Amino acid sequence: MEPTYSFDKNYIAPIIGVDEVGRGPLAGPVVSAAIILNEEKIPNGINDSKKLTKKKRELLNKDLIDNHHYAIGIASVEEIDKLNILQASLLSMKRAILALDSKPGSILIDGNKLPDLSYNMFPIIKGDSKSLSIAAASIVAKVFRDSLMEDLAIKYPGYHWENNSGYGTKQHLLALHNLGVTPIHRKTFAPIYKMLN
Repeated sequence: MEPTYSFDKNYIAPIIGVDEVGRGPLAGPVVSAAIILNEEKIPNGINDSKKLTKKKRELLNKDLIDNHHYAIGIASVEEIDKLNILQASLLSMKRAILALDSKPGSILIDGNKLPDLSYNMFPIIKGDSKSLSIAAASIVAKVFRDSLMEDLAIKYPGYHWENNSGYGTKQHLLALHNLGVTPIHRKTFAPIYKMLN
């Protein structure tokens, strides 16, 4: 199933699509994007970010951030450890929506939970394969977070975050074992929690 704009048009405009990326990794923040698509300039090929190649994601991302109204929301590693990953994800979504500085008609959010805001919000399960606005948000969030993890990989070399984005790959787990835990690691996530306790 590919996301369509006709799906979004069932809702009152202006429509904001929201998605987060980074719930699963052992390191780094969780990042959300909120976007209002400019109907005149929607690029071809928008899809769930996980279904696109890195190159395709980056090309679409450039188009989306140049021609559409978007904002990013971040919840830090400290907030993830303090609140839990679900609450931190919702907080990052809330920050992205508020940073947009636009009064929405409808907010379409990927998943089955909603952030704490008094707007017209709709949880859309598998939203990034149904809603074009959510799929666009998934691309912007993913490219932003991947770039952030590439920068952190330079600051903390050896964990291969430039390739694994902080996910618990074999390479990453081996590096954790050999190099130890960094300030960017999520202390409440099982492999790290076990190492520290």
